[in-house]
Amino acid sequence: MKLAVLFSGGKDSSYALLKALESEEHEVVCLVSLISQNKESFMFHTPNISMTKLQAEAIGLPLIEQETMGEKEKELLDLKIAIQRAREEHGVEGVVTGAIESVYQASRVQAICDELGLWCFNPLWKKDQEELMRDLISRGFEVIISGVFAYPLNEGFLGRKLSEKLLDELLVLEKKYRISPSGEGGEIETTVLDAPFFRKKIKILDFEPVDTGGSWVFSIKDAGLVSR
Repeated sequence: MKLAVLFSGGKDSSYALLKALESEEHEVVCLVSLISQNKESFMFHTPNISMTKLQAEAIGLPLIEQETMGEKEKELLDLKIAIQRAREEHGVEGVVTGAIESVYQASRVQAICDELGLWCFNPLWKKDQEELMRDLISRGFEVIISGVFAYPLNEGFLGRKLSEKLLDELLVLEKKYRISPSGEGGEIETTVLDAPFFRKKIKILDFEPVDTGGSWVFSIKDAGLVSR
């Protein structure tokens, strides 16, 4: 079955892509990214979303980009348009998401797929978050924190690479502040710079920490591809 992966450039969609690529029954034929103008989007990752173009080049898969104003529910129409484009341009028969716990996100993608007669695949659904994070580390994903949106996370976490040490710190914060170690509650956003399926890896050339009013974003200003 030909699949499109909803791709934000973060760890969850990248891990879901890995799971889809590992399946012998399916073929990933394209990535789909929604470029939201609303930083508070209920559906779509926004920090460094423009990086998906470079990531797709590093992976070697075609990318369908669809802009959206990011208005609640209305943004789903833009997602539907993007998925329709994937079907028309690449013969897509199913859609892969990186949803883990969000019923809001998963149910809405499922509804669009049902309407279009497509299969919806959620390989990470209800998986243990700590286990997922440790698997990312052990498989050699290079993941940085690109946004923090909950106390006591601060500017000091920006740009840090996912590691056993960082994960242990996040697990301590989970116990004390009930922060999801994987950022499933929106506390943390990430950007993937390298993964097992990347042909080249991404090197950040310029960045800026941006204070968004109590939250922080690691804004990548320039980046390029280098040999792995």
